Amino acid sequence: MDNQALNRIADALERMAPAPLAAPDFGAAPAFVWHVEPDRLEPVTQVNRVDLDLLVGINRSRDTLLDNTRRFAAGFKANNALLWGARGMGKSSLVKAVHGTLQADFPDLKLVELQREDMGSVARLLNHLRAAPHRFILFCDDLSFSHDDQHYKSLKAVLDGGIEGRPENVVFYATSNRRHLMPRDMIENERSSAINPSEAVEEKVSLSDRFGLWLGFHPCDQDEYLAMIDRYCAAYGVSVDAETLRAEAIEWQATRGARSGRVAWQFFVDLAGRNGVHIA
Repeated sequence: MDNQALNRIADALERMAPAPLAAPDFGAAPAFVWHVEPDRLEPVTQVNRVDLDLLVGINRSRDTLLDNTRRFAAGFKANNALLWGARGMGKSSLVKAVHGTLQADFPDLKLVELQREDMGSVARLLNHLRAAPHRFILFCDDLSFSHDDQHYKSLKAVLDGGIEGRPENVVFYATSNRRHLMPRDMIENERSSAINPSEAVEEKVSLSDRFGLWLGFHPCDQDEYLAMIDRYCAAYGVSVDAETLRAEAIEWQATRGARSGRVAWQFFVDLAGRNGVHIA
């Protein structure tokens, strides 16, 4: 094949390849969402979050994550954090609320959301964040891995960083319903069928050990559930007779078969609507 033909092939391949991602304007928004095909960081000018003061019953986790994030925003070393536990107890809400609380004092602190299915592209994302004059909370909601899922290998690039190390201006926060990021039955299946049971799951299970902070979220009791609703009522100016409020709130959670921060908020949304109160 002559050089002219090779040049034509090279030109065609270059036209087919996606253009490299232009340096994003990180000053355009407080938060961004990472997308692939093509790679891009889309700004989010209005983050969907609640005030930190409205998160009831998770005081220890709240204070720990807030302190860790404040140190990071101020330029100090900070730990990656895994927020694990019961559904609907405010794991992702806490990450967004902590970021919102610190934004006034640290406007260069940005929140970047990464979808679990895009974990394979994280090395490309880190290259863009590494070069920026900002500090980033890289956030992955509902992180978990199945038996044959290889995305956990890409996660190591975030937690350990390989030769280059994790960018100094990036900290990684993830939420999960599982403490070890993979289902317990899959852990047991691999142990029972592997030649070396202890090594079969060590690589995946040890992922959670690479998080410096483990923050557990547990189901709330009835008093905490009612306290969450009282806090919402006070914050949004919804006035309801205490006995009526209690009875309706308990009936609502009984029909849902669960108590959680999410169920408390859903009840309050219904309550506010019935009382003609707008929720921002």
